[in-house]
Amino acid sequence: MSEKIKTENIERIINHWVESSDDNFNSMCSMLETKHYDWALFVGHLALEKLLKALHIKKHGRYAPFTHDLLRLARLNELDVTTEQREWLDEITLFNLNTRYIDFKKRFYFRCTSEFSAEWADRIEKLRIWLKAKF
Repeated sequence: MSEKIKTENIERIINHWVESSDDNFNSMCSMLETKHYDWALFVGHLALEKLLKALHIKKHGRYAPFTHDLLRLARLNELDVTTEQREWLDEITLFNLNTRYIDFKKRFYFRCTSEFSAEWADRIEKLRIWLKAKF
């Protein structure tokens, strides 16, 4: 079980995660413009992960577990996730792994075309709007 957070610190920590998520989302958009597609999607993953961790703190008063698995974080938050959202969260989680591990990096890099990246950035934005509405 994760560490309980002092009540007086909860809002400050949540705000930190949300602001950091906003920064990551803006970085994702900038990287898309400069055609750094693989890293843009990686940072898009971070933007969602941080919102899910902020929601976990809000709901449970504890830090979220150390995981990058977006669907697991959504489930820990007891979010009502549609089949489509579940599929998206699973796929976006792979963006984190694919940019971190050498075996996957090159394949992921070539997969990240302009069209592929634009489609997934749009999905990240939709998920982000959905998550931010939970605050």
